[in-house]
Amino acid sequence: MTTVLETSQSTPTGTRTLPRAAAFWLVAATTAGLLAASSAPSPLYPVLQREFGFSSLTLTAIFAVYVLALLISLLTVGRLSDFVGRRPVLAGALVVEAASMALFLGADGVGWLVAARVVQGLATGAAVGVLGAYLLDLQPGDGSRLGSLVNSVAPTSGLGLGAIVTGLLVQYAPHPTRLVFAILTGLFVLLALLVAALPETVRREPGALAALRPKVAVPPRARRAFAAAVPTMVSTWALGGLMLSVGGSLLGAVFGVTDHAAVGLVIGLFAASGAAAALATRDLQPAPMTRLGTVALVAGVALFIVALAVTSLTVFVVAALVAGAGFGSAFLGALRSLTQLAEPHERAALLSAVYVVSYIAFSVPAVVAGLLITHEGLRDTSLGYGAFVAVTALIAAYLARQTTIQESTAVD
Repeated sequence: MTTVLETSQSTPTGTRTLPRAAAFWLVAATTAGLLAASSAPSPLYPVLQREFGFSSLTLTAIFAVYVLALLISLLTVGRLSDFVGRRPVLAGALVVEAASMALFLGADGVGWLVAARVVQGLATGAAVGVLGAYLLDLQPGDGSRLGSLVNSVAPTSGLGLGAIVTGLLVQYAPHPTRLVFAILTGLFVLLALLVAALPETVRREPGALAALRPKVAVPPRARRAFAAAVPTMVSTWALGGLMLSVGGSLLGAVFGVTDHAAVGLVIGLFAASGAAAALATRDLQPAPMTRLGTVALVAGVALFIVALAVTSLTVFVVAALVAGAGFGSAFLGALRSLTQLAEPHERAALLSAVYVVSYIAFSVPAVVAGLLITHEGLRDTSLGYGAFVAVTALIAAYLARQTTIQESTAVD
């Protein structure tokens, strides 16, 4: 069994480590930066399509290879930090992430973009499990459950920040398809170096090679809750996949928005609203939080469908805000219901399982939509996509309501 260590003030090599609170927030910032890099290409896709002359189908393929690589990495490396320690896995993932940003920086064709997204997917998949586990390891021991909150807020904040900043740079800065990746390359090199200052929270244990065998590991006592949380994970991340894969194209083709800063802002508002909602609902119990979030998600998707039907940019922006709020609170509720059932040595594996389901939901509907767009058109495909998310969110809301009723009955 993996042993979770008390944080110490020095590493085995004598390097002074950060205090626990500072280390926690450095890991949180790293999480946000990693997800910012994953959303950074979204406002750039229309620009890159024009620059390199590729089709919507090719764009779908670029999106798909990223998630495929991410899932492969999650399934193989996702549990590794439970055996070899958090720091070496995180440092390696950040070095690979820096390499992917360098590939984007030098990209001069579709082949480079595919290679960059594959490498980025491998890095992101290796990092998300260890980052999530690190946040739970380092969270304050005051019962605040700050780790699960930041596990929800940091990724959504990062997604929003990446889209907004990239949109601004594309619109107003020189070298729009290069500058953001130069900045991110430097950022990840710096973060990889700073990992040396993080305290190690896991004692090395045998079994690392066995941990590399593809496996989704959910602790037995968490399996029922995990199954109940699947519709929430699917509905939230499927909508995120829609916004990040074709959101920019929808804004341009359907609503006539050509300002890249505005495109980045709208995409970013979706994610930022999710982070704000997670903060606002953080004191609720997991089941009510999930139920409230899924209801908001259904309302946001309904507005999204109305916006496409009547071609209203205003309604689309409101839909992004409402649906984003649903994303944030629903996913936090689902995440908190699961992490409270995991022992410290099970955290990386459980969070990797959560992200396997989430990224499948994030990618598969978006890839199917990309294939359908060539036959059904962007608007009609997006309407069907929205209907799928709404139905899944309704199922999630029902399951959350049943959980609340069961908890109330148990208390009575």
